[in-house]
Amino acid sequence: MISVTPESFRLAEVFTISRGSRTEAKVLTVCVERDGLVGWGECVPYARYGETLESVAEEIRALPEGVDRRALQDALPPGAARNAVDCALWDWEAKRAGRRVWELAGLSAPGPQITCFTLSLDTPERMQAAAARHAHRPVLKIKLGTPDDMARLEAVRAGAPKARIVVDANEGWTADVYSELAPHLLRLGVAMVEQPLPAGQDDLLAEIARPLPVCADESCHDRASLSGLKGKYDMVNIKLDKTGGLTEALALRDAARAEGYRVMVGCMVGTSLAMAPAVLVAQGAEVTDLDGPLLLAEDRDLPLVYDAAGVHPSEPGLWG
Repeated sequence: MISVTPESFRLAEVFTISRGSRTEAKVLTVCVERDGLVGWGECVPYARYGETLESVAEEIRALPEGVDRRALQDALPPGAARNAVDCALWDWEAKRAGRRVWELAGLSAPGPQITCFTLSLDTPERMQAAAARHAHRPVLKIKLGTPDDMARLEAVRAGAPKARIVVDANEGWTADVYSELAPHLLRLGVAMVEQPLPAGQDDLLAEIARPLPVCADESCHDRASLSGLKGKYDMVNIKLDKTGGLTEALALRDAARAEGYRVMVGCMVGTSLAMAPAVLVAQGAEVTDLDGPLLLAEDRDLPLVYDAAGVHPSEPGLWG
């Protein structure tokens, strides 16, 4: 049996990007129950990709009852629906085999990964105060994406003078804005910029200077995306809600590295259940951004552990 349940988890603070704000994480929890064993998965339907809680739940409920993980890759396209079911099936397979998912996938034993902590888009003054509160964290990810971001950049660097900084514009800049900001990103020690231009307009990245690494997010979903990134991007952001699950995420990671891209592993704002499979993909990644649970006021039972070493792999009671 495959069941799907909508759930909401309160955020610790309002979370804002260039496309809007939210106060809760709305997720779909998937349960695969077969032969007395239960596997779990989670996804975050994303309006940017034409998904709603209702449309994704409908896709999941329409699946054949006995679908296995291999058949699933053809039954659903990359996206949130396939992600939750794929991860639930991995969890179920691990329980059936009495082994961990990383063993079934032929991976090395995972360890903790240093993760970004995201500062949402706000006024320069509030972003500086937020940066100061989190200046002890090794990597801060700044949500930008407006024509007036220079003051925000300066404010965050003033608030957290020693933190490594990555910037996510969420498709919010033009080529002119990015070109104007790029020297200042370097001056302020920004390590990478994520999706500066809209996905449909990113051909311009091949025509302008890229003085610091540029990472594809909205422009990269699965392995089929890679051919369209050549000459425009230096990194790819792998998110399981885009790839359609752990199966494709691992394949995309290997294919991207084979083509010379550096790897970032990111997330939507979800719970520890959504992050757990992504931790496996993040092993060895140049940038890990799996801070979803750190942004929540409430989480799953047996949540992931976050400490000075980073985000730790899940216990079997949560997933995998």
